[in-house]
Amino acid sequence: QVQLVESGGGLVQAGGSLRLSCAASRRTFSPSCMGWFRQAPGKEREFVATITWSAGNTIYADSVKGRFTISREKAKTTVSLQMNNLKPEDTANYYCAASNGMGSLTNQYMYAYWGQGTQVTVSS
Repeated sequence: QVQLVESGGGLVQAGGSLRLSCAASRRTFSPSCMGWFRQAPGKEREFVATITWSAGNTIYADSVKGRFTISREKAKTTVSLQMNNLKPEDTANYYCAASNGMGSLTNQYMYAYWGQGTQVTVSS
């Protein structure tokens, strides 16, 4: 069984930056992709970004394009999310996820492994 552990959330003012990291508990874990989702209070969980493990191809939600950057470090089995120019509407609990499947990489049901989440709060 693989566990995902997120870190790096916190409170930041609008326009600021945060970097989230996620580490898999097993270094030999080789998913098809790893990504980030977020859930704000009273809202459905939504896709943020994902990266394919082998080629490093990335997909972003329109709402974060140009502001967020996802990257991975294969040797450490970690994925990071650099978030710049944060807005109050980015406030949410951010979840790291990993998938071994193939299909729509923006669909949360493709992801079998999930972290506990880390809170990001952006004040105006």
